[in-house]
Amino acid sequence: MPRISRRTENLGTENAFVVLAEVNELVRRGKDIISFCIGQPDFHTPANVQDAAVRAVREGRHGYTPSAGIAELREAAARYMGAMRGLTIRPEDVVIGGGAKPFIAYTILSTTDYGVGDEVIYPNPGFPIYESQIVARRAISPSIRPSSNRRSRKKRSSSSSTRRRIRPAASWRERISKPSRPS
Repeated sequence: MPRISRRTENLGTENAFVVLAEVNELVRRGKDIISFCIGQPDFHTPANVQDAAVRAVREGRHGYTPSAGIAELREAAARYMGAMRGLTIRPEDVVIGGGAKPFIAYTILSTTDYGVGDEVIYPNPGFPIYESQIVARRAISPSIRPSSNRRSRKKRSSSSSTRRRIRPAASWRERISKPSRPS
């Protein structure tokens, strides 16, 4: 069997899946759980969504989709996000994917050079993949963590102590996953 790369060996694990397994075991035992560990809904897919999916399959709308996503969905997402943020967002600037992890990984991959110590600033708490991908790319992070002090936590985004830990040459600052959905 071929040896895997050191980069791959350095990838972290998603502890959220460990927590999900524990939650599923508690549910199996009959416990009433509201899980916030992985973003997995704790309710059945609504009937209208099920019906729309069945209708789409029967109409032949299945198989591979355009890599950026189905045009109607990109248009709807552009309208929604534009209205939420008071911006004009073009559908051709929207890419639809199956979750945030690939986009986070691709962004770090495409904006850092392997092994040169590019600095990546990311939210913590946040998605565990940030740290995993930063380590795999041999980039660095100033380990910015929320303050345990309630008063300073309110202003942590503009904290001078945070700014002091960021090098002027920081190459990448997380801006794609808003709001960050830490579990």
